[in-house]
Amino acid sequence: MQKQGHRIRSVHPGSIAEEMNIEPGDTLLSVNGREIEDIFDYQFLTEEENITVLIRRKDGEEWELEIEKDPDEDLGIDFESGLMDDYRSCRNKCIFCFIDQMPKGMRPTLYFKDDDSRLSFLQGNYVTLTNMSDHDIDRIIRYRMEPINISFQTTDPELRVRMLNNRHAGEIFPKVRRLADAGIEMNGQIVLCRGINDGVQLERSISDLTAYLPALRSVSVVPVGLSKFRDGLYPLEPFTKEDASQVIDLIESWQRRIFPAHGVHFVHASDEWYLLAERPLPEEDRYDGYLQLENGVGMLRLLENEVRQYLSSDELPDPESLPARRVTIATGLLASDTIRKLCGLISDRYPQVQAEVVPVRNDFFGSRITVSGLITGQDLIRQLQEKAGASGQDNGADRPLGDEVLIPCNMLRSGENVFLDDVTTEQAERAVGTPVRVVDEGGDVFVRCVLGLEKGTEHKRRQMYEQTDSGSGRET
Repeated sequence: MQKQGHRIRSVHPGSIAEEMNIEPGDTLLSVNGREIEDIFDYQFLTEEENITVLIRRKDGEEWELEIEKDPDEDLGIDFESGLMDDYRSCRNKCIFCFIDQMPKGMRPTLYFKDDDSRLSFLQGNYVTLTNMSDHDIDRIIRYRMEPINISFQTTDPELRVRMLNNRHAGEIFPKVRRLADAGIEMNGQIVLCRGINDGVQLERSISDLTAYLPALRSVSVVPVGLSKFRDGLYPLEPFTKEDASQVIDLIESWQRRIFPAHGVHFVHASDEWYLLAERPLPEEDRYDGYLQLENGVGMLRLLENEVRQYLSSDELPDPESLPARRVTIATGLLASDTIRKLCGLISDRYPQVQAEVVPVRNDFFGSRITVSGLITGQDLIRQLQEKAGASGQDNGADRPLGDEVLIPCNMLRSGENVFLDDVTTEQAERAVGTPVRVVDEGGDVFVRCVLGLEKGTEHKRRQMYEQTDSGSGRET
């Protein structure tokens, strides 16, 4: 808690705060005599029906306001800091950190490393627990801030110290035990580094983490991302097809052991492992309800299932009622084959609708980066222009890329129209000479965008929970 309180940015019209003549620029000092540490204290304390709020006016006068309200009724106040506190930055120097692998000159918010358990609860971020105190654990348990997503990497304390370059990194497991004993739901992550925490170490980690079941609901295993900007960093090597097969075999062997005893598969390989190993994705029921979609676990399986289900539904128009249409879909190399397969399913039902998939090579970060979420606007524009030039020469089409260019929403910053390199979707649209549509999540949305049933050209990614006003500049 900052002793000076929390400055109010805005007051909602018609709210309790407006009725009490609270104004922007006033400062909240306490609720029920308690200072407010952050947004969770505020929300917890203001849930009561009768509260006393201490406000310092802009002129320095202090008002003590007694408020009677309905349970859970909001006061209608927004604060200058969304969390009502600064973000907690990472104290580690992980050997696999992707932020250390970015070039200079990008927007400052991309270089901020958060390690804040509150963002784990609010946004699904993964945290290492290395900067979490007993007081923080107490508050998580008191407020039921769950699920908490934890980056384990390994359960070997000495190895964890080396991987995170933090002498306290091996001390987190009593904290995890406290959370598990309190029934706080958790999800885990292991960023796998070749020759470091794979093989025997991965076997140990999975075995150790099963001790936290059922509170620890799932553990994902994801391969380390390696950009071309690794000069002076720890020497890490990419995984091979054979490596990926070994990782899958190990994980699936543990799934077969864990499921009969606990009714969940618990540990999951991200989609990238199956694509690298050239193996089919697991069946839907092996994902335990898709607990780790944001970590790339089951994302492609879910998309395919949603597309198939939507195409077989009665919600779509008859094929004869739709005009001919041609679109270009730009995506990362990783998902391109799956997207082609889905486009084929759409064309089977609607032959007059054709979609060409353009896998965008990541020249900016390097060819080892294959996910669509790390594609820059400049790479997208250049490769679409190359595609348009080649197509135009072949068939003389006025619009070689078709009626629209479709891009997945994770190419953009949440709620905005900006790629990682600050190129906007409007700039991309002008550069390639074709309308650009941002496709939000969901197989039904994907199908409708391919068919041209979504009206208006969308340039922005849907707004997710995001805080960029705390001074730290964290972005999602």
